Amino acid sequence: MIHVYLDGEPREVGEQSTLLSLIPDQPRECAVAVIRPATKEQEKTENVTVTTTAGEITIELAGTEVDVLGRKDSIGRLALHWTDRYAAAFGPFPSDIHPLRKPRLYERGDVILGCGGYDPKTSYLIFSKSRHIADHGADDTGGVVGRVVSGKAVLDRWESGDKVTKVEPVISWADTSRSFTTTDPGLIVEDGMLIVTHVRVTGQGYFPDRITTEAAGSVEHLLVALESGKFVVDRATSTHILDRKLVGTDVPAQFKRPRREGTVTVRTQGPSVGGVYIYRADVPSSPAHSVVGQVVHGIELVKLAKESDVLSIRVVPPRIDLLGLPLEEAKKVVADREVSLIVDSDKKDRIVVSQEPGTTLDVLSERSVKVTTAPFDQVIDIVLDDALAPMSCDTFRRITGLHEHDAGMMPAFFIFDDVYLFKPKIPTTVKIYPENCPVGEAPAAALAITNDSRKGSGLVGVRLSANREFGPTSEPFEGTNVIGRVIDTDKLKNVKERQIVYIREVKQ
Repeated sequence: MIHVYLDGEPREVGEQSTLLSLIPDQPRECAVAVIRPATKEQEKTENVTVTTTAGEITIELAGTEVDVLGRKDSIGRLALHWTDRYAAAFGPFPSDIHPLRKPRLYERGDVILGCGGYDPKTSYLIFSKSRHIADHGADDTGGVVGRVVSGKAVLDRWESGDKVTKVEPVISWADTSRSFTTTDPGLIVEDGMLIVTHVRVTGQGYFPDRITTEAAGSVEHLLVALESGKFVVDRATSTHILDRKLVGTDVPAQFKRPRREGTVTVRTQGPSVGGVYIYRADVPSSPAHSVVGQVVHGIELVKLAKESDVLSIRVVPPRIDLLGLPLEEAKKVVADREVSLIVDSDKKDRIVVSQEPGTTLDVLSERSVKVTTAPFDQVIDIVLDDALAPMSCDTFRRITGLHEHDAGMMPAFFIFDDVYLFKPKIPTTVKIYPENCPVGEAPAAALAITNDSRKGSGLVGVRLSANREFGPTSEPFEGTNVIGRVIDTDKLKNVKERQIVYIREVKQ
């Protein structure tokens, strides 16, 4: 048998075991971080991962004499005693230090063994949050017993009630020639390997005992972007990785803070507006970025990720989005989240078409959500064709609300013969280039949007019958982008001009 660490937990596996046998449920397209055992010279430096209720930090110890960090039974019981802008202290606990009444200079990330009132019986483990001079009741060495080398942003998140939940030894992975990401299920695991399968993020404002909503809108953007559970690394630099999935989407600028290692932000202005960033290193705050979360597990995977890697990612709290759900299913969702539901109508066979509040954090904060519903016969199901018209489908989802929800809406504009035209609001900056134009014949029930070659750009249309001359928006074929088809064509016959029509995308 050999010993490995899977997401920080020790495991015993047979020799010649593969990644597939160790993590059979890992999505095949998602990369994992593989950190091989360090060399003997590197093993002389002992590192520990300290898991707290606000996230994980890795400490590089200064020496083996640091008994409080080396014993799980000591550190595992520590709770946050106090915190300020300069430092945070966990304890108290007894130690055998001899305090020297002298102030010292400490750097951000220093871990200090000190005491209160110069009494070793009330010792504390003190984490320096910024460069400062202080007398922490340390001994003549200054009391620095280690340094935080990973997860420094967690230092800024500690608040009253936080505590240490676990401490585990880890293997140094600074030697990146022995550390990498892979999707190879046949990789043979080695004794002492550390394997990290996913990244876990806590949303800004979400705490176990309370909810704050200072970043509710931008956090909702994060939840939408990562709802699939996958972070696509479109860019990897020395300071961050970027997922461009929702680039081009407006995001409110809400919570500006320094971007520490493990901080998650969304860009609120500039060329990559709407992009989701995870930071590998500390950088200053920026007016173009809102902080939306913090990595609490898997920073190793973030640091080793390469461009085009797909990372498995979990965001807490899960999103609460009821739009498009049958009312009975919506009731089950809110019951599971211990949220009360206020409904406009409790009749059967209805679908949720709007909710208030609209963001997850606001719903959790208020513990209540109000929904508007519509009968099934007023909600039209559609299918979109991303394979043939990816850009036009993306535009259609953005202007109807389907980009963020399973249900959207658009106003009926003009109806004649078997043609139904809709006019959703479309920003002037949005371009609709010719894409998937009909050839020979526009099929019956096709859903289309007029492209920029015609004056009616952005008009959405459906024609119930096939036509060899005009597309669903009554434009020539070259001005028509076919984006999918309407399933519920019979429901269109009840639509009136200027009526708001609810649509629901059927995933295939």
